[in-house]
Amino acid sequence: MLQIGKFNKLKIVKEVDFGLYLDGHPYGEILLPIRYVEDSMQLDDIINVFIYTDSEDRIIATTLKPYGIVGDFANLKVIDTSQYGAFLDWGLPKDLFVPFKEQNGKMEEGQRHLVRIYLDNTTERVTASAKIAKFLATENDTYQEKDAVELIIAQKTDIGYKVIIDNAYLGVLFFSEVFRPLSIGQKISGYIKNIREDNLIDITLQKQGYINAISDTTQVVLDKLEELDGMLPISDKSSPEDIYELLFMSKKSFKKAIGQLYKKKLITINKHNIYLKR
Repeated sequence: MLQIGKFNKLKIVKEVDFGLYLDGHPYGEILLPIRYVEDSMQLDDIINVFIYTDSEDRIIATTLKPYGIVGDFANLKVIDTSQYGAFLDWGLPKDLFVPFKEQNGKMEEGQRHLVRIYLDNTTERVTASAKIAKFLATENDTYQEKDAVELIIAQKTDIGYKVIIDNAYLGVLFFSEVFRPLSIGQKISGYIKNIREDNLIDITLQKQGYINAISDTTQVVLDKLEELDGMLPISDKSSPEDIYELLFMSKKSFKKAIGQLYKKKLITINKHNIYLKR
């Protein structure tokens, strides 16, 4: 069945001067405007298109890829406002509407907001809401400690970040667990650190039992050097993000570790790499 606000694989059933008509059962034939038609498209072909409603509320197809589809959370820019709400750029000719009732505070042009994209079942319009908590489950019967999860950074707080876990649950990432810059809407991987009695979930970006099991960070660096045939593609000039991605440690800990190894004459360092002395 055709799903508005998502990608659908539809059959080309008719060719006209202004585009192609697709079989959009149960909504009838749906137009793919000529500007999206490719030379390779032929009658009876099955093509993958995004379905939404245009400015006149007609169901229409496009080959463009929006910044998010129904069910996604996305960090989008406000490009206009009206007495009814705000309009976000989501990569399509028709902007994404956020009604006033779905805003946490008045949205202003130029701001970015993390929103949930959903389908208004009354109007069949793709719409957005900044009230993301109502789309997240409050009861956790899915996770155990150390489970790997996918995260979206949702909000910065006094103690850390609120994160969306696997597009379905709300978690907390404390500043003590963060060793690189993070931004709202950023997607990263993490792990379940603790599930509290009140069902709130604490998150860590480090795999439990790996770094913590090795108290000497110099050994972590040495082990990685051995693993990579004696050369690390980072140095003390590298970004905190690159260091964390490779070694799961902060830049401060990394610089301290390589300083100790250098003093022991176990490594050499240049602008871009570190080498193990053989």
